[in-house]
Parts: sequence; structure tokens; C-alpha cells
Amino acid sequence: MNRRSSGPGAARLRTVFMGTPRFAVPSLAALGESVDVTLVMCNPDRPAGRGRSMASPPVKEEAVRRGIPVFQPEKARRPDAVARIAAEAPDLIVVVAYGHILPKSILDIPRLGCINVHASLLPGYRGAAPINWAVARGETVTGVTIMRMDEGMDTGPILHVREMPIGAEDTAETMFSKLSILGAEALREALHRLREGTLDETPQDAALATYAPLLTKEHGRIDWSRPAVEVRNLVRGMTPWPSAFALHAGKTLKVLSSVVVESGASAGEPGEIAALGRDGISVACGEGVLRLQVVQPEGGKAMDAWAYAQGRRLATGELLS
Repeated sequence: MNRRSSGPGAARLRTVFMGTPRFAVPSLAALGESVDVTLVMCNPDRPAGRGRSMASPPVKEEAVRRGIPVFQPEKARRPDAVARIAAEAPDLIVVVAYGHILPKSILDIPRLGCINVHASLLPGYRGAAPINWAVARGETVTGVTIMRMDEGMDTGPILHVREMPIGAEDTAETMFSKLSILGAEALREALHRLREGTLDETPQDAALATYAPLLTKEHGRIDWSRPAVEVRNLVRGMTPWPSAFALHAGKTLKVLSSVVVESGASAGEPGEIAALGRDGISVACGEGVLRLQVVQPEGGKAMDAWAYAQGRRLATGELLS
């Protein structure tokens, strides 16, 4: 049975926003239309780039631009962080890609609770990398879920959902941008319903839950014994990081773009180079053939696969491991 949230009244809500990456920026901007964001929390500045100079998170840059105070604790659950949030006396906390599971000590602070913008159709793809895994596993539809947070990992009741197709040419990178905007729209709609007192809560069905674990470089390793379509989905889902990769001559070869060869028939053992041409490097898979179009050799720049093949004097019959 759905539980309907009570209306908070017409006053602008005192709100603490918690988020870090670029994905969260449109949601922070959307909040400014209807609530008073009194504090933004994000991860600390980190070294970035070849020079390893300190770089601010995108959310911090947006908050500074808007004149909103910023607090950057290493961990939100530390007593000083909890006290800093409590000092704001927020009506609401909004969390978008903050990267930390919030303890009960924070969840209990705002009178209207904590709501989260999650980039999947919950209970599917709970976890840290829902966009990457939805693409990598060949999903054709994804979306954004606005949920009320509890102490679990993306287990709270669902408040609002917006769906979006995943196109055949979409990668995790293109979907990040699209879902970032959709997330802000969904948040705006949920807040409108919250103010009107018409926001329904629907418990998640835990039996339907799937998971999207935090990415590591090893998740990008290609298993050529898989069907070509699955390998291509991995390439799409691991773009831009950590990138799908194989080994050639003992060195890492990232695969940045690929296409399934229409003929579909395998032409050798998995990982064997079946054909070379200006259209790329065709590699046999467990089922079908995958043509590599853009690759990046270890220590080098992204390049056309044919250029790589010429430079390394590749020949048919060689193996990518």
C-alpha cells in the first residue's frame, strides 16, 4: 500500500544538497527554483591531471558560482560533519551522486527526510555505477528514480520515476549527460508533488533487485569467449572509464569503439584476428565477430584501429588475450 507524504506548506524549504560529480550539477541548479539551498556538501578537492594540481569537484564550482556555502568532509558520518548539517536545521536533504551511504544520524536530521536522485529504474542497478552497468549489460531502457533514503544501499521507497531509452550507439558517457538532465527534471517534478502533498511512496521489491558495483579497471577486461554483441556492450558501458581492454604483445590495448560484424559467423578461436582492413580489426568472439574501430595502445593516444594495425604490423591469426 502506498504511503502519501504530508504537504510541507508554501514556505521555501531549507535544504542541504549533497553531491560531487558533474552528474549532480543540473539537480543543484534545479533546486534553486523552489527551495533555499543553505549548504552544499561534496567530496574534498583532489589532485587531477598530469600536473596533479588540486581540482575542485564540479558541484563545488557550481555552488561557489551561486554563492552557496560549501562543506567538504572526508566522510559524512564523522561527528563534525553530522553537527555541521544539524546546524543548518534543514527541512530536506537532497543527495545526488554523493558517493557515501548516509548514517541514521544524518537521515534523521531533516523533518521531511532525505531524498536521492538515482540513475536507474530501482530496484534494478542499485549501487555506485548504475549507468555503466545498464549499458554494459545491454539494457535498452533505463531512467531515474527519486527515492526516500533509508540506511540501506538504494533500498528506500520510490517517490517518482522517469524512463529513458538507451540507443544502440549510446555509451555510458552519452547516457551520463542525458540522465543528468533527466534527473534534474525528475527532481523538480518530485519537489512539486512534495509541496502539494501528493508524493506517493512505493516500497521496492527486494526480490527484483540487481546491483551495479563500483567500477575497477579489471571490470573492463574483455572476455573474447563471450558473444560479440556482449563484448560490444562492455565497450560501450566502460566508456569513458575504465575502458574495455585486451592484451596484445603483452601490453594493454583499450577498445574505445567497435561494431558487431553483420555476418555473425565466428572466424577462428576467441580473440583471434579474423580480418584486417581500413574499416578496422575484426576479432573472433565466442559467437560472432567484433570489429574494433578505435583503439588506444598502452602509453599512447586513441587512434583508428587500421592505423594501429599498420603500425604494429598486425596479421590475421594473431591473438588478443
